[in-house]
Amino acid sequence: MDAHPPFLNAGNAGPFTLDGTRTYRVGRRSVVVLDPGPDVEDHVRALVVWLDDADEVRVVVTHGHRDHAAGAPRLARALGVPVMGPVGSSGVESPLADGDALVTDEGTLRALDTPGHAEHHLCLHWEERRAVFVGDLMLGKGDTTWVAEYPGCVADYLASLERVRALDAAVIYPAHGDPITDVPGALDRYERHRRERVRQVREALAEAPGATPDEVLRVVYPTVMPNALERAARMSLAALLEHVRSGAGL
Repeated sequence: MDAHPPFLNAGNAGPFTLDGTRTYRVGRRSVVVLDPGPDVEDHVRALVVWLDDADEVRVVVTHGHRDHAAGAPRLARALGVPVMGPVGSSGVESPLADGDALVTDEGTLRALDTPGHAEHHLCLHWEERRAVFVGDLMLGKGDTTWVAEYPGCVADYLASLERVRALDAAVIYPAHGDPITDVPGALDRYERHRRERVRQVREALAEAPGATPDEVLRVVYPTVMPNALERAARMSLAALLEHVRSGAGL
């Protein structure tokens, strides 16, 4: 495989964004720029300069969260193009449906509907490179991402992991963190982590059917967390509880 695709980092490092949002470029003259990142003037200006040698640019977001998409309208206006992304995602002017293709001079990116982290979320399968840009479906390290946004998100997330697994990719490019080259191993980790959380919630409720969310939280997340992480954990727990109580299987 050739070298990994170039990217610019938005510089918004943090506990949920790791080293920051990576804005990827696929193509030399006919280009897709993926996940422009937050609405940070310096980053958007750097993207405009970076793309100056292209004849055609498609601005694409994997989903509508601010650390991926807030800078997209500013970039799109500067380039005179629409924002492309998943159907139903706020700010998307030219929707991409499952299976839609974006052709560049370095190969085709095919949209893959992968809800879970967000209700409207796409991965982009770079067919010629056996590569997948996964947005926030997975991160460049660890075994978990945030899954708590809407009812049914846990079941959707597990199904989305299976959709990516079926692509038999050689490399995964997350929007946060380094490329993943052990694709089967990483998919196994992320699935195992989510299913283990489901199992913990199911067992906690079986042992104490009247347990409060706080009591279940202490079982599933027994360590003390910073406030920002605790809020995310509570939202994640609510999604897990909804998943278990809906009767969804492991």
